[in-house]
Amino acid sequence: MFIRIATKEDANQLIDIYRPYIENNTTSFEYDVPSLDDFKQRIRDITITYPYIVMVDGETILGYAYAHEYKERDAYQWTVEVSVYLSKNAQGKGIGRRLYNSLEEYLRRQHVVNIMACITGANETSIAFHEHMGYETVGQFKKVGFKNNQWLDIYWLEKQISSSVSPEAFIPFSKLNESY
Repeated sequence: MFIRIATKEDANQLIDIYRPYIENNTTSFEYDVPSLDDFKQRIRDITITYPYIVMVDGETILGYAYAHEYKERDAYQWTVEVSVYLSKNAQGKGIGRRLYNSLEEYLRRQHVVNIMACITGANETSIAFHEHMGYETVGQFKKVGFKNNQWLDIYWLEKQISSSVSPEAFIPFSKLNESY
């Protein structure tokens, strides 16, 4: 098994991993599974600025993780939001931890200071995972999403990966290798 950068050619497998999170529970607030073209565009758009990585075993993708913009204003550029999704047979094997460790290393190299995770209140497994990874719950928003005929709370968890008082310039992911 190894971790690599996601490509648009991975989109089919990533959709297959993501689909149950949309169709079978409230983990994702999306109602519809994205089209193949939409998912490819998401990968292209994200990897310009942020890491999007996959864990691969042979030809099979077991899970993926990525960072994306937290908010659009310039002052937020050192804060990102992260997500991780695993195939059902990859859960509980340390793959999420390995993906997040790798993702965080890229983010440190980009001079990111804070990582945020937005998790549905009913997803206690994900909240526990993030807490195990060093995230702290910093907020709860009540009844902000409606899915599967129910109102859902979200929790915001945060992890600080740098204690920088004055952060270095943010480096977009597509420029990261050029800077080292």
